[in-house]
Amino acid sequence: MNCWQVMLCGREPGGKNAAAHGVCPAAADRSWNGINSGVCGGRICWAVSGTFCDGCVQGSYVEKRPSCLDCDFYQMVQDEEGMANRPKKFLQYMVGENRSPFFEKLTYRRIKAGERFVNQGAVEDTAYIIQRGACLVVVEKNGELHPVDHYGEGDIIGGLGILTGEPRRAHVEAETDMHLWVMTRAQFDEMADKDPDLLNFITELVADRLDSRRPTAYRTIGKYVATDIIGRGAFSIVYKGIHTGLNMPVVIKMMRHDMALYPDFLESFQNEAKIIASLAHDHIVKVYDFDERYKTLFIIMEHLRGDSLKEMIEHLRIIPPKLAAAYLIQLCTALAYAHERGIIHRDINPTNIIVQPNDRVKLLDFGLACPPGTEDFSNIGTPYYTAPEQISGDPVDPRTDLYALGITAFEMVTGRRPFPENSVNEVLDLHLTRDIMDPAQLIPDIPRELQRFILGCARCDPEQRYQDMNEALAVLQPQAQDIRLTAGEPVAEDPKSTALYLTFNDQNHQDLARLVDAFKSKAAELGVKVDFSDEQPL
Repeated sequence: MNCWQVMLCGREPGGKNAAAHGVCPAAADRSWNGINSGVCGGRICWAVSGTFCDGCVQGSYVEKRPSCLDCDFYQMVQDEEGMANRPKKFLQYMVGENRSPFFEKLTYRRIKAGERFVNQGAVEDTAYIIQRGACLVVVEKNGELHPVDHYGEGDIIGGLGILTGEPRRAHVEAETDMHLWVMTRAQFDEMADKDPDLLNFITELVADRLDSRRPTAYRTIGKYVATDIIGRGAFSIVYKGIHTGLNMPVVIKMMRHDMALYPDFLESFQNEAKIIASLAHDHIVKVYDFDERYKTLFIIMEHLRGDSLKEMIEHLRIIPPKLAAAYLIQLCTALAYAHERGIIHRDINPTNIIVQPNDRVKLLDFGLACPPGTEDFSNIGTPYYTAPEQISGDPVDPRTDLYALGITAFEMVTGRRPFPENSVNEVLDLHLTRDIMDPAQLIPDIPRELQRFILGCARCDPEQRYQDMNEALAVLQPQAQDIRLTAGEPVAEDPKSTALYLTFNDQNHQDLARLVDAFKSKAAELGVKVDFSDEQPL
């Protein structure tokens, strides 16, 4: 039960008091999804600010704590948590598999209610298994405290630290008196060597906790700091970040720890970084760096302002034909560039395309990229856009990306995908057996060139499609002239500039002159213009 079902405040969505007093923040905050079996803050209301109890609006969790700990609902949830039989309860996992002798090596510790026994940022080699009691996990960020999780009987605290050696990602404060088993990293490593299932269990648990939708603590990854989660996928979590030395925004893509256990996924992730790093094109996301630490991998990429094409379609419903053609021309040039270098993307879809504020697009996510001729049954990409030969596991080639781009273009101009979507299996079967419908049936005034482009890209039979990106681009040539873009050439971004100030002594002047000449020469190879001035910085 949720708090409003017990407390009868009437402030749940549709409740008797919701119209007059608003929906309770605990009922509206779905970032607590999964904690205490809830889908919102209704099972963790004591950690949500501004709830409505006893006829008045409550303050922050710190202000509420004394009264909440005596609340009947809080006690009910703790009792239910103690009796819960959940696979992610570490204590139940240990006892359930006859690993009880392991506890003979652990020490026992008692914590008083209100005590903070884990400090954010501390580097420690211990984890705690809760025998009795409950605690709140609190992230300190930008001078504010944010409750982000709740642990009860059977849970493990500090699993990330003993798994990866990473500093504590949050404070942990005892809500009640607690009885804990203390496990060191050495003890964990010793047991994990004898019991590989233990490593899998705790790795999956850590990966799940890192995917929290609550505020996250800053995480230091070499010279980068990850600040907020901005995207999630089956294999990775994407963070907004910053290069600390240059104060430059970046995007940090982290492979999920549970995926990092599998060599195939590790190789695929490393391959993605190498592929993008080898590509230098205005319409392909840039890779700056690659790092391996904390028992997983990180790709550091350029930070892009804008929305995904998927978000644009959801917002606008359809993309105007001229604008759609502009996007498609840019994507074709990017894919032609990749194909010339022996790279097939294999996952073209609106989610993997970012539209920047100047209507320039960038192609993302080369995680499934491969050379032409690859046969792979296991990675079919995103089903609604997947080419028939990719579904069948037949060799892929540039026409595979053309098919997915044609489906994407169809969705751009019509606001929907071409096939019924009653089930994924039905969609895959339709890709295998049927050509898409003519978009002119839905958009009668679609420009002829755009109509031809979509139908020529998305033929079921690869032999009936355009055979390469340049052939497809030629069809859009009239549209390119209309929107003042040249098909076949990347659209240049607005030039950027930065300033570099050097402070030196006269005796270093000759050495500095040689350094400057070498710098100018290397910059010229990269197409970068370098100007020097003797003016002093303000």
